[in-house]
Amino acid sequence: MRKPRSRATRGAPTLADVAARAGVSPATASRVLHQSTRRVGQQHRERVLRAARELDYRPDLSAQAIARGTAPVLALLVSSIDDPYFSAIAEGVARSAQRHGVIVTIALTGRDTARELTSLRTILGQRPRAVLVGGSRTVGSPHADALVAELRTLADSGGRAVFIGRPADGLPAVRPANLGGARALGAAVAGLGYRRAVVVTGSGRLETVRERTDGLGRGLAANGGRIIAVESDAFDRGGGYRATRRLLRSGGLGAADVLCAGNDFMAVGAMTALRDGGLRPGHDIAVTGFNDIETAADVTPRLTTVHFPLAEIGARAAALALAPGPLHGEDVLVPGLVRVRDSCPDRSAGRPHDPPPPG
Repeated sequence: MRKPRSRATRGAPTLADVAARAGVSPATASRVLHQSTRRVGQQHRERVLRAARELDYRPDLSAQAIARGTAPVLALLVSSIDDPYFSAIAEGVARSAQRHGVIVTIALTGRDTARELTSLRTILGQRPRAVLVGGSRTVGSPHADALVAELRTLADSGGRAVFIGRPADGLPAVRPANLGGARALGAAVAGLGYRRAVVVTGSGRLETVRERTDGLGRGLAANGGRIIAVESDAFDRGGGYRATRRLLRSGGLGAADVLCAGNDFMAVGAMTALRDGGLRPGHDIAVTGFNDIETAADVTPRLTTVHFPLAEIGARAAALALAPGPLHGEDVLVPGLVRVRDSCPDRSAGRPHDPPPPG
């Protein structure tokens, strides 16, 4: 009598194997395991899932992509994941994707538009169900039109494309309300008695940088303040440190009473540079950030910033991309909330706003 072949001998279990063990048709097993929209009775569903576990069945994503046109994959393009801003968004994306029964693949673009386009084309070759494009778009990028064209082709062929940032070409987006949040921050800072702001931020080619700097200026101006200088560098901690060191060497901070960083990561670097230059953040000069990453309330002094629910933004973008039904050009703006902390003590009732005129 021949001994039955072990699973290792006969290869990986197939959908037919699962169906046979569960006592159902292959079509029923497929509906359960491939998240079909057709309903399967609870009893049959439990039998199929139990058989799949016992056989250690793994769906063939490539076969699904060929059969259905897409794989159960959500692709996320972000600048980096060592930046707490993007890691928080990615966490929200992953949480939402899990609820929808898909896996997440992440491509890191480093704010390089050519790399972003190349990554997108590679990902599209894997037939993902949806693509999320995170990170600030770059003004004047030579690759912008090609990127949008690839996403439009995906959308027109039944896939889904959503920006986590400003929308383009009628494609939907979920994004923080950068302009409104920055305007509220500027108004709050001026209301605390600060009138002369130096901005330390990323490249002016980044749309996020433009929105935040513009909003900050508007909020300050509405309450008698102004931006007296803008120093740009990389949109990260190192950039905040280097930009602030340059301002210290050039005397650019001499007339300022508040340093406004383009994001919290830059603010942390700026505060280190201030200390290295003999200044006390929150005492000799106020400091603000943007985004309210987890460490903003843990640094010393605690950082005044604009809070955005970053994980929620990621989750909402993923849910929009994976929801059934038609997807139109929604532009979901998520408002921010100013959180005033120790780095901006209230001086509105104390020292004068401006130095006395000469003579």
